[in-house]
Amino acid sequence: MTDTTDTSPALSPTIDLLDLGTVHRLGFGAMRIVGPGVWGEPESRGTAVDVVRRAVELGVDFIDTADSYGPNISEEIIAEALYPYPDGVRIATKVGFVRTGPDVWVPVGRPEYLRQQTELSLRKLKVDSLDLLQLHRIDPKVDRDEQFAVLRDLQQEGKVKALGLSQVSVEDLEAAAKFFTVSTVQNRYNLTDRSSEDVLKYSEDNGIGFIPWAPISAGELAKQGGPVDEAAKRLGASTSQVALAWLLRRSPVMMPIPGTGSIAHLEDNLGAANISLDDATFAELDAAGAAAAADAK
Repeated sequence: MTDTTDTSPALSPTIDLLDLGTVHRLGFGAMRIVGPGVWGEPESRGTAVDVVRRAVELGVDFIDTADSYGPNISEEIIAEALYPYPDGVRIATKVGFVRTGPDVWVPVGRPEYLRQQTELSLRKLKVDSLDLLQLHRIDPKVDRDEQFAVLRDLQQEGKVKALGLSQVSVEDLEAAAKFFTVSTVQNRYNLTDRSSEDVLKYSEDNGIGFIPWAPISAGELAKQGGPVDEAAKRLGASTSQVALAWLLRRSPVMMPIPGTGSIAHLEDNLGAANISLDDATFAELDAAGAAAAADAK
């Protein structure tokens, strides 16, 4: 285990997730603890194990992974690092992608496949019930209701405590709600990508945790002289911390899960909980991000 005598970052605010309970809003995404292209073993499995352990030492109690990260390897590393899991730590995983090579992602939502992958995640994570299972993508080749129905069945069988969806529309969320309580939604969202603004609003209105993927992406705004860079200099922070602090302030249901395979980057990311954006800085960043998002359309 890593020495913990150093000063830890502050813990982020919490959120009460439906069917799951209370977690801190700044979590850890475990996609980057595997090899390049989210494929194969990491350069050092020992380092990957240390990163996961360090996240929990620093107060992270929500870790997001997927069967497709590696594939399999991310879940296996999490179990190696943390099993038996400390009290209060929740592990979220996802099913619904087949991997045929580095950076290749093929949605497969056949009910028998989703059930098989759930059973395998239970085995790899060494648990009797998954804390949170998310449908990684809705497979357009399979009836959407069939995919939702198998998730409902898995929850009713006690194999899953809470359920979520990834990269979906408001209409998808409304359709899923006819089958089960949606605990989380995981869509791309950051300073310069506001394409899921309506999904965020729906999440706020319905008490759903919103997990933004690619949370640190800020493009030109983070380059030298840009508004994120300037805010970071004023605050004595990194640009990543500023981007994450903006997300945490943006909405009380926002749950950033920055991912990394480096302890130094992990500690820097979690330091975002120490960053307080004043009204003027938040407004400046919000306006700059909205303008960049509009220009990208």
